[in-house]
Amino acid sequence: MLELILNQVSKQFSGKKAVNEVSARLTNGVYGLLGANGAGKTTLMRMISGILNPTSGTIQMNGQEIGHMGENYRDVLGYLPQEFGYYPDFTAEEFLWYVGSLKGLTLSASKGKAQELLRMVALEEVARKKIRTFSGGMKQRLGIAQAMLNDPLVLVLDEPTAGLDPKERVRFRNLISDLGRDKIVILSTHIVSDVEYIADQIMVMKQGVLLMNGTVEQLTTTIEGQVWLSHIPVAEVDEWNVRHCVSNLRHEGNRVELRIISKVKPSNHSIGVKPTLEDFYLFHFQDDQAAVLGEEK
Repeated sequence: MLELILNQVSKQFSGKKAVNEVSARLTNGVYGLLGANGAGKTTLMRMISGILNPTSGTIQMNGQEIGHMGENYRDVLGYLPQEFGYYPDFTAEEFLWYVGSLKGLTLSASKGKAQELLRMVALEEVARKKIRTFSGGMKQRLGIAQAMLNDPLVLVLDEPTAGLDPKERVRFRNLISDLGRDKIVILSTHIVSDVEYIADQIMVMKQGVLLMNGTVEQLTTTIEGQVWLSHIPVAEVDEWNVRHCVSNLRHEGNRVELRIISKVKPSNHSIGVKPTLEDFYLFHFQDDQAAVLGEEK
């Protein structure tokens, strides 16, 4: 059983704490790190990846501080940053061979692993095309492949589905779900649907603090009795949008169904419904202008 321990981890930049005393215990499985842009997710993941050192606190892998493990930690780590560098005139397979050499793989091992991973991320047919001809989604899939070249035990993915179309996103979720059986997979995102169905645990960050940590059911239970459906005339929609936090709107002829997040029942005719992770997210981030629900714009 793998174990990654975060103990009171903080990171300070110019007097401001980007991450503030985060503690968590991670074992085999998929962890969704959820929060609005600027919540501290990327800073935390860069510390977990050994790129940044904590200002205070420790991160341990199976009892050893990762800063003391050096190459031994990097050998078991796979990392996909928000924007990863690539050489546009390399082909996809050449790029993976190159990254494999940086990770200490022999050329024969890199070639075998590259072929397997290109097939897995559906890039096998373009393996010998130059990366500069790839779409954004194809480049992102190549980034996912390079993160898994050394068969890591800890896989850190920062906004990995950026640029993926809905079909690619589903393929990615299925892949990550499989990988979580024998790895620690940490998936950072502000897109709720990326983690709702595949994460074993959701870690919610806000303003550098770990707000909550639990399963989807545990998190959504905390806002039971605060999600409502209301059916109103079309003419009243603007007024209700001003008065309430509306998470969804659906037209039904000359009336509109509103899904509302509210501690108080919006009207006598409102019906309480079971909360979703998206409702939970909006409940905690509705005042944050950086919060984005559903697909990226």
